[in-house]
Amino acid sequence: MIKYLGSKRALIGWITGVVQRVHAHAPIRTVVDLFSGSARVAHALKAQGYFVHANDYATYAYVLAQALVEADRDDYPPECIQPILETLMQLPPVRGWFTETYCEQARYFRPENGARIEAIREAIETYHDPLLRAILLTSLMLAADKVDSTTGLQMAYLKQWAPRAHTPLNLQSPPLLKGAGKAHHADALELASALEADLFYLDPPYNQHSYLGNYHVWETLVRWDKPETYGVACKRVDVQQRRSPFNQRTQAHQAMAQLISVIRAPHLLVSFNNEGYLSREDLESLLCEWGYVACFERPYKRYVGALIGIHNPRGEKVGQVSHTHNREMLFLATQHKAVWEAFCGG
Repeated sequence: MIKYLGSKRALIGWITGVVQRVHAHAPIRTVVDLFSGSARVAHALKAQGYFVHANDYATYAYVLAQALVEADRDDYPPECIQPILETLMQLPPVRGWFTETYCEQARYFRPENGARIEAIREAIETYHDPLLRAILLTSLMLAADKVDSTTGLQMAYLKQWAPRAHTPLNLQSPPLLKGAGKAHHADALELASALEADLFYLDPPYNQHSYLGNYHVWETLVRWDKPETYGVACKRVDVQQRRSPFNQRTQAHQAMAQLISVIRAPHLLVSFNNEGYLSREDLESLLCEWGYVACFERPYKRYVGALIGIHNPRGEKVGQVSHTHNREMLFLATQHKAVWEAFCGG
């Protein structure tokens, strides 16, 4: 999976373990992940046999969900995907807009890898099966993520090339799973009222950090639209307009309240941390109006960019590390008292 701010990589077992415990008392068949991001959690839940609806408003996240949640490995086996990837790898490099923008004006990738990314991305445009196209794009994102020169965010790039940036780009088949799922590309507040499931999983933006702004290169790579850019980091201009209410302090509480009010499911699992706009007390108050609530906490190491300090768009260090860990919280809200008692020892 790609490097991702707020990634639940180390928390997957914790999250899926809670879902399994709920399932032991009230069988779960369908799960909705409304803010799927890198699709890591949705992918793990699909692997456990649930039918997962994975949604995100970012186009790159939708593509990841198409490949990692919606695509069925039986329909797109590795022995069919790998030859296509090998053909793409043989294409001669192409230096164009992407290379000029993200490898020369900005320095996210070395130019030789940027030109290979560009050639492969142009070729992917010729594939019209939407899920096959998503699989190929996911392979390209995963490969590019391994040779970038950032701290894990695309708000800036390193002043000196990261060692991994010198590694040649290499496409591999994504970790597809057998079975069905569904990817959605919609506003979470609009989609929530249109879906019904046994459990909703919510991992919304916590604070001012915009995922679209932090991963604008992936958005451009997927859209392939040569957008107008601004600043040293060459960010897409539209990240200034496509803002989530969850990223705004004055709107986050109302957005969460509205979202919770329209969810149709007997169980709701919310992931949050202590760096967010909403406190534990805020969330417990909102969720208590919806059902019985239990909250679990654990310390968690912050993302790599926070651990090495603050850098400006040129990759120069301009701030110090304030703290290395935060508190991750999982809120289980359920309309089944017996499930709540099983977690709380009642």
